[in-house]
Amino acid sequence: MFNKVILAGNLARDIEIRYLPSGTAVATTAIATNRRYKAADGTQKDETMFIDLTFWGRTAEIANQYLKKGSQVLVEGRLTLEQWTATDGGKRSKHAIAVETLQMLGSRDQSTGMSNNAPAYSSEEQGAVETKQSPTEHTIPEIDINDDEIPF
Repeated sequence: MFNKVILAGNLARDIEIRYLPSGTAVATTAIATNRRYKAADGTQKDETMFIDLTFWGRTAEIANQYLKKGSQVLVEGRLTLEQWTATDGGKRSKHAIAVETLQMLGSRDQSTGMSNNAPAYSSEEQGAVETKQSPTEHTIPEIDINDDEIPF
């Protein structure tokens, strides 16, 4: 089977990062994508979709460091179904995108500080992360990023 999603848009909220007991970074946010279309009566209409995103590993750390609400991004990933039981006992579910590739868009003049030629980051490109405390303490570690990894 084939499960691939490509979205371009603006982040709808700031990145929220956490670390699993294994030390793997997981970051969540949402992307807002717009679609303009002509309605049956001939008027132009806008439709905005908000889709949850999940970044893993090194991509999560880079997203946390360089992106914020309003940042323009292009993401490639796969559609996932998240299920849980709510506090009232009801079953809940939602679709989200597990991001595999992140491309930062926009210009230096924007609040993101990104350039148009920003590199893409893949969740498979995990670099070394230096932490001052153990990941189980749920603190955000200091991230050592080489100059070659800076997207501008």
